Amino acid sequence: MKNFVLISIFCFAVLGGIWIANAEDKVPYPDGYRNWVHVKSMVIFPGHALEDPFGGIHHVYANEKAVSGLKSGKYQDGSVLAFDLLEYIEGGNALQEGKRKLVGVMEKNSSKYSATGGWGFEGFAGKSKTERLTNDGGKSCFDCHASKKSTDYVFSKLRD
Repeated sequence: MKNFVLISIFCFAVLGGIWIANAEDKVPYPDGYRNWVHVKSMVIFPGHALEDPFGGIHHVYANEKAVSGLKSGKYQDGSVLAFDLLEYIEGGNALQEGKRKLVGVMEKNSSKYSATGGWGFEGFAGKSKTERLTNDGGKSCFDCHASKKSTDYVFSKLRD
């Protein structure tokens, strides 16, 4: 019985440690991102190559470190970009924001995310701050962003 208890404690500690390590590797929800610098907006309509799954109104926000990176082309660890994707509603000769589809996040941490160009990637479903959309450690996001290696994997640019 004593051995069973010791093995159980050991397994719990190891599995708990793995869970904590995995939780620490995950990109956090970017609380307050709508108070950051608004970088750009765009709309993806049906027929665009990225319509599925990114059709809708896009707003991109950058924290202070990411703004410095957008200006210099060199992103320091701690840079975060948030991509707010909303459905669009057409009517009255206008496009208006509908429900949030997702919040995409890029977080720069060169050592933690070395396998994906120094960036961690995550998507959060709708209005949720906990329901994650990536299940591959951001690899699928990075595969698309790899085409932007010359701009440190960032698509967005500051407007003049």
